[in-house]
Amino acid sequence: MLDTHVTANGPACGAPAPGAGEEPCDLVTVPARQGLEAVDILRLRDGLGPVLHDGAGDTLGFLVPPGTAAGWDLPGSACTPTCARSPRRAAEPPVTGTGWLVPPWGAYRRTTEPGRLRAALGEAARTIEAVDRCR
Repeated sequence: MLDTHVTANGPACGAPAPGAGEEPCDLVTVPARQGLEAVDILRLRDGLGPVLHDGAGDTLGFLVPPGTAAGWDLPGSACTPTCARSPRRAAEPPVTGTGWLVPPWGAYRRTTEPGRLRAALGEAARTIEAVDRCR
């Protein structure tokens, strides 16, 4: 699972990450299988922002605009406020213990728009369900 450094009192934020124009982001985490399908869907539609993966490869994390967590309610996923920043050129991922699946310099957008992500995750879940029924 991705460690977003969220405490009972909210994000455990220290000093802002260096770099002009970087904004804090929320992080939507999903199981890797569904997340990989959603990445493909969003790539085809030019709606993909940076995406993280955890070290074990079990979870993907989509950087979304700040405030998304307050209204996120998609079953099978979680959205947490985080200290992560949406960097433009940073080599290191903004969340400890992760790596880039889609780095900022390879993304179409600074963050993934929540409505587009919700639609892509829904389409991914339906695709996976259909494939599993055929087995």
